Amino acid sequence: MKKKKIPKTDSIQELAYFWDTHDLTDFQDQLEEVNEKVFEPITDFKIHLQPDEAEAVSQIARSKGISYDELIKEWILEKIHVR
Repeated sequence: MKKKKIPKTDSIQELAYFWDTHDLTDFQDQLEEVNEKVFEPITDFKIHLQPDEAEAVSQIARSKGISYDELIKEWILEKIHVR
């Protein structure tokens, strides 16, 4: 019988599903210690908006079919790349 291998992916969701459905002790021979970061942390920002401003952002996001946080990120990245 062929031994199953740990998936080679950067997807946190795929890895979470894999480890939710497998036992770590079955893969001890494939594990290795690492000293560097595996995943880069994401920095969160808090933005204070007036209720009417927040509603306007939400409406624009809905009209584009994306979440408001994706829209705000898009706007910020546009400004960063314009420079």
